[in-house]
This record gives sequence, C-alpha cells and structure tokens, in this order.
Amino acid sequence: MRKVLIVDDSVTVRMYHKQILQSAGYEVDEAENGMEALEKTEEYDYEMCLVDINMPILDGYSFVKRFRENSGFDAPVIMISTEAQPNDIAIAYEAGANLYQVKPVSSDDLIASAKLLTIDTK
Repeated sequence: MRKVLIVDDSVTVRMYHKQILQSAGYEVDEAENGMEALEKTEEYDYEMCLVDINMPILDGYSFVKRFRENSGFDAPVIMISTEAQPNDIAIAYEAGANLYQVKPVSSDDLIASAKLLTIDTK
C-alpha cells in the first residue's frame, strides 16, 4: 500500500484529506507541523507528502526545503494552501514542491494529483 504524509496544523483539514486519500487506497500518516513531519520522514520513506504552508513551529516552505536537503528524500510533494498569489506558488516550487493546489481542493483533483505523482513508484 502506498503511504503518504499529510502535514497540516488543522485537524479538520487533515481528516478531510485523509478520508479522500484513504478512499483512493493510500495509507495515511499525519503531522501537525513541519518539524513533526521532518521527524516522521526520518523514520519512514513516504511515497508522497501533502503539505500546508502556514503552520506553527516550521512552515510548509521550510519543511520542503529541509526535506529536499536531506539526501534520499525525493518523494513528490503537493503544497496545498489558501494562499493563491503567484508569488506564493513560485516560492513553493523554489522550495521543491512538485505541485501546488489551492484550498479547498476537490476530492477528484486531489486523487488525480496523488495518482499522477505516485504512478512511477513501487
């Protein structure tokens, strides 16, 4: 089973995205912030990460930069946020995101994106 990590400080958002991804056959792990997510990525190789931007302790941009700096961490990353300005999107891609989506994301779009990014893995 493909395992993904959802990184978002909102319990409601994590539950929503978890339900969608589980319905598509993914196993889901969760983190409340980027620091917790970094700790989890050191313990497990995720097939994909779904990452919010605005979080306490370590924001999404910083998490993705640090995630990419660690050797061997090349799992696809979908940045997902309410931030929709071109600058926000550019910063996400510069940090190392593979895809950027604006909340709220429909279940069909999230599943399609996840399948697209994990198609060549295991």
